[in-house]
Amino acid sequence: FVGTLAKSPTFAKEPRRLQFEADINRLFLYTSYNRVGKDAEEADVEEIINMASKAELADQERQVQENIHSQITNFCTSMDEILLPDIKAHDEALESSQKNTTPRQSGLSLAIGRTASASMDLAIPETKPLTFAELSQRLKELMGYTLELKPSQIPHEQAGRGLFVDGEADVGSVIALYPGVIYSPAYYRYIPGYPRVDAQNPYLNTRYDGTVINAQPWGTGGEAREPWGQSRVYQSNPGSQPSETGSDRVWKMLSKPLEGSRLGCNGEVLERRNPLALGHFANHPTMGMDPNVMVCPYDFPLSEKGMRAYIPNIVFGGTGDVKMKRFGSFWFKSGGESSDGQMKGPVMKSIALVATRSLCNEEVYLNYRLSNSKRRPLWYTPVDEEEDRRRWS
Repeated sequence: FVGTLAKSPTFAKEPRRLQFEADINRLFLYTSYNRVGKDAEEADVEEIINMASKAELADQERQVQENIHSQITNFCTSMDEILLPDIKAHDEALESSQKNTTPRQSGLSLAIGRTASASMDLAIPETKPLTFAELSQRLKELMGYTLELKPSQIPHEQAGRGLFVDGEADVGSVIALYPGVIYSPAYYRYIPGYPRVDAQNPYLNTRYDGTVINAQPWGTGGEAREPWGQSRVYQSNPGSQPSETGSDRVWKMLSKPLEGSRLGCNGEVLERRNPLALGHFANHPTMGMDPNVMVCPYDFPLSEKGMRAYIPNIVFGGTGDVKMKRFGSFWFKSGGESSDGQMKGPVMKSIALVATRSLCNEEVYLNYRLSNSKRRPLWYTPVDEEEDRRRWS
């Protein structure tokens, strides 16, 4: 289907748009099937396929968001069941913390250094003293699967640890969340190492709308629910800047990176023991292997206060401050509105990894789709060269 459309004069002019529509179409099929469930009748499956071929892109996008959000809601409910000693007490503590939280300081006061540690003012709800491993095992008992890190089966030195599904997950399942710091195009210059942000950081992921997520600060998570953010997240890593020679000096003058610590950002209380917050460890499949997950943009509604601790991301510069509408030749609505304007309120533009088939006790493989306009690593074998070309056209 995609190959046929790619030859048409209309889509030949916008190959990136074509690949975006193809990805949303696949996500619509996978996540809709998952939501119907394994006991779906043949007529239900045929109806999903029929809708995928006829529904407008905006309708498919909206349905994908609803399907993913339904799964994330169930995941958060399971985490609450495991971690919270008393759900009612947790709700009361959350309400109290929202009333007593110190108002956010102005950008000016942050810039000139009059900042107290906002993370010190955040109320941390009481949770059960479970380790990351114990929590992960409990989640597997409730959901049927969890994630673990162990030596990858990819036969090259840079593969390192791989991401594995421990248990069974059906097609269309949210396998992992991509953690870390979210940068809109307006804040690219704050990404450590800018402009060559990937020089020493393999943990970057980009959505079609230009949102970049840097998972490097998250690492492998932690052993507690704690405030996460502030300057420790935004500090550049030592040695991340390439050496300056020749035209590098000129380029640096034109695109000087900005100090993130000057911008300031309130921290968030996040559950660092989140077993699904390991999406950045998924490896690219080697030759002869197929990817078994795909990237799915997920706009988490920040109105869902009770779920916030389980979304392993913070937004650099805050949410709703800058509305970037254009990226390349594409225009996108921001500020929490869908294409038809029905979804209101601020959202956090995150990423989930969705299973493209049933998974059972195996390694997770993600098609990295590296740009073919740049020199790619020797270990990278394109899954589909045409997809790579359309994605980055």
